[in-house]
Amino acid sequence: MEIIAILLLCAGCGAYIFWPQHSLFTQADKTRIDSLRERKDAIYENLRDLSFEHQAGKFTEADYEVQRRSLEDEATTVLAEMELLEARGMRSGRAKA
Repeated sequence: MEIIAILLLCAGCGAYIFWPQHSLFTQADKTRIDSLRERKDAIYENLRDLSFEHQAGKFTEADYEVQRRSLEDEATTVLAEMELLEARGMRSGRAKA
């Protein structure tokens, strides 16, 4: 009897953990502009982290400048592509909250 109760409890826990929360067919498709927005956010976060670590003395001035320029160049590229897509009328695939 105890074994049956344990098996039912394990089956219930497994179903709770692995049961899909949303139907795959109702999820919004992620568009290119959504991906670019996520990348832009990641670049900005990396720039903030880089600045903080530089102020903490973890980077030399030369290394900091190289990394900062690289991230800023990437951000410029991402922003330019986002503007181009928005000018063409592409919108986000996700609903805004």
